[in-house]
Amino acid sequence: MASDEKKVLTFDEVSNHNKTKDCWLIISGKVYDVTPFMDDHPGGDEVLLSSTGKDATNDFEDVGHSDTARDMMKQYYIGEIDSSTVPAKRTYVPPQQAAYNQDKTQDFVIKILQFLVPILILGLALVVRQYTKKE
Repeated sequence: MASDEKKVLTFDEVSNHNKTKDCWLIISGKVYDVTPFMDDHPGGDEVLLSSTGKDATNDFEDVGHSDTARDMMKQYYIGEIDSSTVPAKRTYVPPQQAAYNQDKTQDFVIKILQFLVPILILGLALVVRQYTKKE
Protein backbone atom coordinates (compact mmCIF):
# COMPACT_ATOMS: atom_id res chain seq x y z
CA MET A 1 0.00 0.00 0.00
CA ALA A 2 1.13 3.50 -0.74
CA SER A 3 0.29 5.00 2.64
CA ASP A 4 1.20 3.74 6.10
CA GLU A 5 -2.49 3.75 7.06
CA LYS A 6 -4.05 0.29 6.86
CA LYS A 7 -7.36 -0.02 5.04
CA VAL A 8 -9.93 -1.90 7.17
CA LEU A 9 -12.51 -3.91 5.26
CA THR A 10 -15.69 -5.61 6.45
CA PHE A 11 -16.38 -9.29 5.92
CA ASP A 12 -19.40 -8.55 3.72
CA GLU A 13 -17.33 -6.20 1.59
CA VAL A 14 -14.66 -8.86 1.04
CA SER A 15 -17.22 -11.65 0.51
CA ASN A 16 -18.64 -9.86 -2.54
CA HIS A 17 -15.34 -10.42 -4.35
CA ASN A 18 -15.84 -14.12 -5.12
CA LYS A 19 -15.43 -14.46 -8.88
CA THR A 20 -12.59 -15.42 -11.20
CA LYS A 21 -12.24 -11.83 -12.41
CA ASP A 22 -12.62 -10.38 -8.89
CA CYS A 23 -11.27 -12.57 -6.07
CA TRP A 24 -10.34 -11.44 -2.55
CA LEU A 25 -9.18 -13.73 0.26
CA ILE A 26 -8.89 -13.34 4.02
CA ILE A 27 -5.73 -14.97 5.39
CA SER A 28 -4.48 -14.36 8.94
CA GLY A 29 -6.58 -11.22 9.35
CA LYS A 30 -5.26 -9.66 6.13
CA VAL A 31 -7.17 -9.16 2.88
CA TYR A 32 -5.56 -10.05 -0.45
CA ASP A 33 -6.80 -9.28 -3.96
CA VAL A 34 -5.58 -12.42 -5.74
CA THR A 35 -7.39 -11.68 -9.02
CA PRO A 36 -4.13 -11.13 -10.99
CA PHE A 37 -2.80 -14.46 -9.64
CA MET A 38 -5.83 -16.61 -10.56
CA ASP A 39 -4.36 -17.97 -13.81
CA ASP A 40 -0.90 -18.52 -12.32
CA HIS A 41 -1.89 -20.31 -9.09
CA PRO A 42 -0.38 -23.82 -9.18
CA GLY A 43 -3.53 -25.32 -7.64
CA GLY A 44 -5.80 -23.63 -10.17
CA ASP A 45 -8.35 -20.87 -9.74
CA GLU A 46 -10.95 -23.26 -8.27
CA VAL A 47 -8.85 -23.61 -5.12
CA LEU A 48 -8.78 -19.86 -4.64
CA LEU A 49 -12.49 -19.46 -5.42
CA SER A 50 -13.41 -22.15 -2.89
CA SER A 51 -11.70 -20.08 -0.20
CA THR A 52 -13.73 -16.91 -0.79
CA GLY A 53 -16.48 -15.80 1.59
CA LYS A 54 -14.71 -17.18 4.66
CA ASP A 55 -11.50 -16.94 6.63
CA ALA A 56 -9.14 -18.87 4.34
CA THR A 57 -6.29 -19.07 6.87
CA ASN A 58 -6.74 -22.81 7.52
CA ASP A 59 -7.04 -23.56 3.81
CA PHE A 60 -3.81 -21.65 3.17
CA GLU A 61 -1.86 -23.16 6.08
CA ASP A 62 -3.02 -26.75 5.46
CA VAL A 63 -1.40 -26.75 2.02
CA GLY A 64 2.04 -25.85 3.36
CA HIS A 65 2.94 -22.99 1.05
CA SER A 66 6.59 -22.23 0.38
CA ASP A 67 8.44 -19.15 1.59
CA THR A 68 8.34 -17.86 -1.99
CA ALA A 69 4.56 -18.13 -2.01
CA ARG A 70 4.36 -16.28 1.30
CA ASP A 71 6.62 -13.52 -0.06
CA MET A 72 4.41 -13.20 -3.14
CA MET A 73 1.41 -12.44 -0.92
CA LYS A 74 2.78 -8.99 -0.12
CA GLN A 75 2.07 -7.74 -3.63
CA TYR A 76 -1.61 -8.73 -3.36
CA TYR A 77 -2.21 -7.22 0.11
CA ILE A 78 -4.97 -4.61 0.16
CA GLY A 79 -5.91 -4.22 3.83
CA GLU A 80 -6.98 -5.73 7.11
CA ILE A 81 -10.26 -7.45 7.93
CA ASP A 82 -12.52 -5.99 10.61
CA SER A 83 -12.59 -9.10 12.82
CA SER A 84 -15.87 -8.03 14.48
CA THR A 85 -17.63 -8.48 11.11
CA VAL A 86 -16.36 -12.03 10.52
CA PRO A 87 -19.14 -14.49 11.41
CA ALA A 88 -18.46 -17.12 14.05
CA LYS A 89 -17.31 -20.43 12.67
CA ARG A 90 -20.17 -22.65 11.65
CA THR A 91 -20.61 -25.68 13.84
CA TYR A 92 -20.38 -29.04 12.14
CA VAL A 93 -23.78 -30.56 11.41
CA PRO A 94 -23.46 -34.26 10.61
CA PRO A 95 -25.46 -35.57 7.66
CA GLN A 96 -28.76 -37.27 8.43
CA GLN A 97 -28.47 -41.01 8.78
CA ALA A 98 -31.09 -43.71 8.63
CA ALA A 99 -32.45 -44.73 12.00
CA TYR A 100 -30.54 -47.56 13.62
CA ASN A 101 -32.42 -50.85 13.32
CA GLN A 102 -31.93 -52.69 16.60
CA ASP A 103 -34.10 -55.58 15.45
CA LYS A 104 -31.93 -57.07 12.75
CA THR A 105 -33.90 -60.34 12.72
CA GLN A 106 -35.53 -59.57 9.39
CA ASP A 107 -32.18 -58.81 7.73
CA PHE A 108 -30.67 -61.94 9.23
CA VAL A 109 -33.49 -64.19 7.97
CA ILE A 110 -33.15 -62.76 4.45
CA LYS A 111 -29.40 -63.41 4.40
CA ILE A 112 -29.87 -66.98 5.64
CA LEU A 113 -32.51 -67.61 2.98
CA GLN A 114 -30.25 -66.16 0.29
CA PHE A 115 -27.68 -68.74 1.33
CA LEU A 116 -29.94 -71.75 1.98
CA VAL A 117 -32.36 -71.56 -0.97
CA PRO A 118 -29.68 -72.09 -3.65
CA ILE A 119 -28.22 -74.99 -1.63
CA LEU A 120 -31.66 -76.60 -1.28
CA ILE A 121 -32.28 -76.21 -5.03
CA LEU A 122 -28.91 -77.79 -5.77
CA GLY A 123 -29.65 -80.65 -3.36
CA LEU A 124 -33.08 -81.20 -4.90
CA ALA A 125 -31.54 -81.25 -8.38
CA LEU A 126 -28.99 -83.88 -7.28
CA VAL A 127 -31.71 -86.05 -5.70
CA VAL A 128 -33.86 -85.85 -8.84
CA ARG A 129 -30.86 -86.76 -10.98
CA GLN A 130 -30.07 -89.79 -8.80
CA TYR A 131 -33.62 -91.13 -9.02
CA THR A 132 -33.95 -90.51 -12.75
CA LYS A 133 -30.56 -92.18 -13.41
CA LYS A 134 -31.58 -95.53 -11.80
CA GLU A 135 -34.79 -95.90 -13.78
